[in-house]
Parts: sequence; structure tokens; C-alpha cells
Amino acid sequence: MRIEGVPASAGYAEGPLFDLGQPASIYVSKASSVEERTSLQAAIGKAVNRLVAMVGTAEKDAADILEFHIAMLEDDALSGPAFASIASGTPADTAWRQALDAEIAGYEASDQDYFRARATDVRDIRDQVLRALTEDSDQAAPSGAILYGEDIAPTRFLETDWSHGGGIALKAGSTASHVAMLARSRGVPMVVGLREPLTAVADMALLDAEHGNIVLAPSPAEIGSFRQSSSSFTAGQGKARTFLARPAVTKTGTAVRVQVNIADPGDVDAIDIATCDGVGLMRTEFLFGKTLPDEETQYRAYRKVLEWAGEKPVTVRTVDAGGDKPVPGFTVEEGNPFLGLRGIRLSLARPDIFRIQIRALLRAAPHGNLKIMFPMIATSAEYESAAALFAEERVALAARGIAQKMPPLGIMVEVPSVAIAPEAFTGVAFLSIGSNDLTQYVMAAARDNAAVAHLNSVRHPAVLRLIASVAAFGRETGIAVSLCGDAGGDPASIPSLLEAGLRDLSVAPAQLAMAKAAIADVPV
Repeated sequence: MRIEGVPASAGYAEGPLFDLGQPASIYVSKASSVEERTSLQAAIGKAVNRLVAMVGTAEKDAADILEFHIAMLEDDALSGPAFASIASGTPADTAWRQALDAEIAGYEASDQDYFRARATDVRDIRDQVLRALTEDSDQAAPSGAILYGEDIAPTRFLETDWSHGGGIALKAGSTASHVAMLARSRGVPMVVGLREPLTAVADMALLDAEHGNIVLAPSPAEIGSFRQSSSSFTAGQGKARTFLARPAVTKTGTAVRVQVNIADPGDVDAIDIATCDGVGLMRTEFLFGKTLPDEETQYRAYRKVLEWAGEKPVTVRTVDAGGDKPVPGFTVEEGNPFLGLRGIRLSLARPDIFRIQIRALLRAAPHGNLKIMFPMIATSAEYESAAALFAEERVALAARGIAQKMPPLGIMVEVPSVAIAPEAFTGVAFLSIGSNDLTQYVMAAARDNAAVAHLNSVRHPAVLRLIASVAAFGRETGIAVSLCGDAGGDPASIPSLLEAGLRDLSVAPAQLAMAKAAIADVPV
């Protein structure tokens, strides 16, 4: 039996199925509401201590997730309804479950996949405390098992030993979830959005997370075909690593610049600058998480990356808050946030916050080869307003005798209006195509929504036609054009992107080798 789904982390796994939905132990009620309250307080404390211990040994991406869980558990706004319910005579486990289920329902009701994906984190927090209440220990999955169920908690992923293989197959889940990001960074095969539930446990299952399916009780022929595909995938990864230290060139010798996308200054610690042509996208949303960052915090972050890159360019995107990236104290709640006050629109609406980032960038510019790009530009007036703020802040810094430098200013091409009529932007220093949003807006299909994933393809003729027209505009005007979306690191999309005229791609660090290998096979 073959069940189709959506690939969330490429790879292959074969092994027994392990049910993530096994029932937990039963909680024993206490004699009074005071004891119930004490029990819940102790369980929350135990869960926090357990997470704190995990943070100490976790890599940065995992530590960030765990710290988010800790912050939520320590927030009285989350536990308050449960304690109020206990005071009314409800047992601690029921009170906690009801309070957290209400939070989970709120996230799941969102029309944005990003927020629905966060429901998994709240569900994990709920279960961490329930586990502490019952002193329950999850049954360990057998080595190399394929974990299946409705969804998987981030802590469950982090506690699993993946050194002997294994994978994840989910009926729900999301390619935008924290677990999906962890799986991709660690090479754990993962498929989400399975079209049918896995109701029967098989002795063996085959998980193909390159194409997005799982086979239950496979035949000998299916096993043979699967292992051949798995071997080819592994061989391809090994071959790709040989391209890592080389400049990227096509089969006919055409040079292609390959830069990296980063989300945190610490990302560069694991990247050899010699393997890439610089940073094509440095996201700055990481700085705008729990609190709004001050100028000095931002300056140090930008300077670190610039000094790492040396003479190679570092393209920093001004904060792209809004949409699927809410920031407390900055973004606003909207009915359709992807089409609302986000990106440069929000920055221009809040110049008090934007000017702080501008000053930090101007001060960091002398320390390397800095470039700045503005997200979600739809009109030339938005670019001109943002550029004017940079000019004003530069004059103010110079008047105070503070070292600064005006970097080249460019824009993201992710709103269709810019891709359709780029001639309005002849004054920009460069153009960077954001394939994620451009594809999403052209196809009217969220790329992280499993129900419409088949529509969201950068290789659709309509999307490629826009990309080709932007590339042609760049050649005609001498304005540099690059692409920094996920498509740039997708081996299946790279031939189409190069054929559309692109010669500058920026990819996730983990995709660098595969991208260079794919470029070498393209005859352009």
C-alpha cells in the first residue's frame, strides 16, 4: 500500500513503524484543590527543568525552540486559566489539558500555515506537563524506526536517536514546522500531509521523502526499487560534496555565483567562506523576536557577518516582519497578513523602529562589503522613501562624527507588480528575486499548505516567465539580478532558473553542495 504526501525533508528510510499516539499513563487526582494546584506547579517546574537541561546540549536551532517552550511555560497568561479551573474544583490534568487545548484550537483555526504549525509547539508544551504530572516516560522507538502519527513534538524529535536511521511520516504536520526545519538541518527523512492515515502497523515500511510517499508491507520488488533510489540519492549527495570547494560552472563553462542565505549571525560559524560567493540574503527577523533590538545589538550582529565574509558581499534584508513573522510591539493583527502591513510597508509606517536598524547598518557598512535590500516593495515610491531615510540617517551620523558608509540599495522582487513592470526601478542598485513569495502570489497558493502544494511551483510557466523578464531587464539595464528563495537550492528547479537567464543564486547552507552539483549538469 502506497500513501502519498508532501516531502518536508528529503531522504530515504526503511524500518518498522512506531506509533506516536500511544496513550499516556492515568493521572491520580489529589484530595484538595490546594494539592491539585501544587501538583500542577510542580509539573510545570519539572517540565521547565527538563527543557533547560536539553538546552544545555542542543545546537542553536534546537535551543531556540526549547527556549521558546520555556518562555511559554513561564508565562502566567498560559497557565492562569488552568489554575483558575483548579480553584473551581477541576483536577490538575483536566484543567491543564482544557486550557492548552483552547490555545491549540486558536492556532489551528488560523488561515495561515505558519500559525497552524505553531500549534504543534503548544501541543508539545501541553504534553510535557501532562507527562510530568503522571511521571510518564514515553516508550522509546526502536532503532531506525519510522515515527508516524498525526504530528510530532519538537522535544520528541530532539530526544530521538537518529544516528541509526529512521524517519517521520505524518498525517498532518507542515513543511514550515519547527520539526521540519530540524529534520532538514539533520538530514532526517520526513513526509507530511499523508492523504490517508497509517492505521496498520507493518513489520516494515519504506519512506521516500525525496518524492513524498510511504509504502506499507512492501513487496520484494518494491523493496529493491526503493533501495536503488535510496542508493542513488546517497551517491548524489556524496558526489555533490566534491563540488563544494569549487566555483560553480555549468556544463558549457558558464560561471554562476552561488551565495548563501542565513537567518542568524551564528550561522556563519559553520560555513567556510571559501565555499560560497558571499551572503545573498541575511534575514534580520531573528533580531526582532522577544523584544525590539537596540542599535548596538544590531550593529554587532551585522558587523560579525561582514567581517566573516571579508571582501565578499553580504546582502542584508531590512526587517521583513508581518505575514508569517509576527513581532510583538511591531506587527499588527490583520485578517490577511500576507497582503497587509508587512515588510517595507511596516518599516515605513514605523520609522522610529526602522531608523534604528538603518543606523546600525550604516555603522556596520565600513566593516565589509555590505548591500541592503528592501522586502515587499510594490511601488517605486516605497523604495524612494526607504532610500531617503538612509540618506537622512547617514547625514545625522556624519554630523556626530560617527563612522558610517552608504551601501548599495536594492529591492526584493516578490510582489508581481515589480516583476511585471521592473522599468519603474531603474534607480536601484540591484534586484533580488524572492521566489517563495513571488510564486505564492502568482499562483495564489501558500507553499506550506499541503492541500495546494501541487500548485505552488516556481517551475510553472507563469512564474518562470516573470523571472525571465526580470533577468532580461537586468541585462538590458546593467542592474544585477539574483534569486534568494528556496528554489535557488532546489536541484530540480535550477535548470529552469538558469535557462530563464539567472546567473546568481543564493541558497541555504545545507543546499550549497547540491546546488553546485546541479549547476554543473545544466547545458547553458
